[in-house]
Amino acid sequence: MLLLIGYIIVIAATLGGFMIAGGQPLVLLHVSEFVTIGGVAIGILVIASTPSTIKTLIAQIIVALKGNAANPKDYTDLLLLLFELFTKARRGGLIAIEDDVMSPKQSPILSKYPSFINDHERVEFLCNSLKPIIDGRVKPDQLNALLHADVEAKEAHAEHPIHILNLVGDSLPGVGIIAAVLGIINTMAAISEGPEKVGEKVAAALTGTFLGILGAYGFVNPLAARVKSNNGSQLQYYAVIMKGVSSFTGGMAPIMAVEAARRAMDHSVQPTADALEEMTKNLGTSN
Repeated sequence: MLLLIGYIIVIAATLGGFMIAGGQPLVLLHVSEFVTIGGVAIGILVIASTPSTIKTLIAQIIVALKGNAANPKDYTDLLLLLFELFTKARRGGLIAIEDDVMSPKQSPILSKYPSFINDHERVEFLCNSLKPIIDGRVKPDQLNALLHADVEAKEAHAEHPIHILNLVGDSLPGVGIIAAVLGIINTMAAISEGPEKVGEKVAAALTGTFLGILGAYGFVNPLAARVKSNNGSQLQYYAVIMKGVSSFTGGMAPIMAVEAARRAMDHSVQPTADALEEMTKNLGTSN
């Protein structure tokens, strides 16, 4: 929502200033310029991307339009989920949570938290973090390296669309110049049609430069920054899971493992230690 509000502010400020200076917004509506700039920008994106990158980019833009990838409640739900899961494992051994990990959709614990269970990547990361320990394929002291490798791979994958958006944003001013040059060519071809026609075509040409610069600095580059911020929030979510799982499998009590996970959070989404303790008490379980 904030992204859309920002875009509205950019458009309103641009057109507002133009109109205050005596300009007419309709003179900026040159379809040829929009087609040239938009088409070339999309072409650059397609040339520089793979199908999977385009798919990821679309998904990240949708998340950016909706808001943050993870909000404070998402993190609170995650801490409570981990506490319940670790408590069950402490009481019955890791084998007690095998069904929760192998069939997360049917898990009475995981299904209590929609922000978690409805996100396939979050579910997959947590379950894949616990499966090797439950199966006995790795020792607790070896798990941390596996989880770090997983997070690093996710980070690299999430960065590809950002590079593409930055490439498009950096290219747009140049694309605007291309559109302007094409407009000047049309102007030269119509110079015999009189000053009025020439003025109209020069205005269209300058609109191309304007749209390229505005598109880059008012829309695409800020979008890339928002996508990067959301990716950072999602990666921090994985880091919290990693810290909690590593701490618990390393021998910490459930409440202390969750406390270690809490400390891995950014302060903007981090509940206080007292609040976390109170919430775990309200679950009706003990560590």
